[in-house]
Amino acid sequence: MASTELVLTDRILMGPGPCNPYPEAVQALGRPMLGHLDPEFIALLDETNERLRTVFGTSNALTFPVSGTGSAGMEAAIVNFVGPGDTVVVAVNGVFGGRMVDVVSRTGAEAIAVEHEWGQPVDIDRMVAAHPAPAMFAMVHAETSTGVESDVAAMGARKGDALLLADCVTSLGGVDLQVDGWGIDIAYSGTQKCLGVAPGLAPLTVSDRAIERIKPTPQSWYLDLNMIAAYVTGSGARAYHHTAPISMIMSLHAGLGAVLAEGLDAVRARHQAVGDAVKQGMVDLGFELFAAEGHRLAPLSSIVIPEGHLGSMTEAEVRSRLLGDYGIEIGGGLGPVAGKVWRIGSMGHTARQRNVTTLLGALADILG
Repeated sequence: MASTELVLTDRILMGPGPCNPYPEAVQALGRPMLGHLDPEFIALLDETNERLRTVFGTSNALTFPVSGTGSAGMEAAIVNFVGPGDTVVVAVNGVFGGRMVDVVSRTGAEAIAVEHEWGQPVDIDRMVAAHPAPAMFAMVHAETSTGVESDVAAMGARKGDALLLADCVTSLGGVDLQVDGWGIDIAYSGTQKCLGVAPGLAPLTVSDRAIERIKPTPQSWYLDLNMIAAYVTGSGARAYHHTAPISMIMSLHAGLGAVLAEGLDAVRARHQAVGDAVKQGMVDLGFELFAAEGHRLAPLSSIVIPEGHLGSMTEAEVRSRLLGDYGIEIGGGLGPVAGKVWRIGSMGHTARQRNVTTLLGALADILG
């Protein structure tokens, strides 16, 4: 029986992720395969890690892409450092802070959730007051579910002896981030957002003081940084731990190359300009902004849908029309704002004014 090729549509990806990848990142997926211990691949991995240090704003030796999506980065950043007897203070101002609470709890550590109103930034005073001597403070820099950016530097200045963990999934490469300068000990991200690469890797960076606190036997073998470090760092022979996703790392190397060739400051400025254009354009169409003023994330805009503004259509029907008729994807709300908020991403290669113009024109046409 003859097989038929599945035809896929080329979309404009303006949801909360993934974004449209940079052409360089796509092209790199087709490079010749190498073994994970091949000297040429090791050289490419080392250069990828150095490029990650640049975008993270760090000199941390243990900086590399975890083999897995951003959630794998989250697990690696938690299970290696806390366990029974430890206390972790976690800021919850959206879905992903809540996920950190879940992961911390599964290690046997005590998770103290500092709950915030959705749409608001993390309150550092409340974090510090939650426990006198936690093993770790954990917070989301850029909360994807609400479009809020929080002040990680302020938390770093008041962490004391605790480790500071920052979720940078929607901020790395798109907004200002200074891991060393802000006192962040552990940060993780994902490749599918502002870095402009396909999903599949979770960039991670770990400070020297955090390395000293890695558990001797973390609860995950696959994410055990004691063993992984022997492969991703150092010189000479590398110790085999697992087969690295060769093609994805080649793609990340190329995507980071595109970012650094444009200039990190220029890339961040482009994300800011395009994000501002999304917000202003949506307000001009009669929508409202959800995230607290002064804390609105550039690469992801959270948009309130006023009651009755869509006429007889539901918000899901409008999103379906955008996708089906115009090839544009935007995201719906999560949790308590499901059905009330849209999440519009302008990240990576998608962060272009032409895409904003297309989206706003399509919405105007749909709304009549």
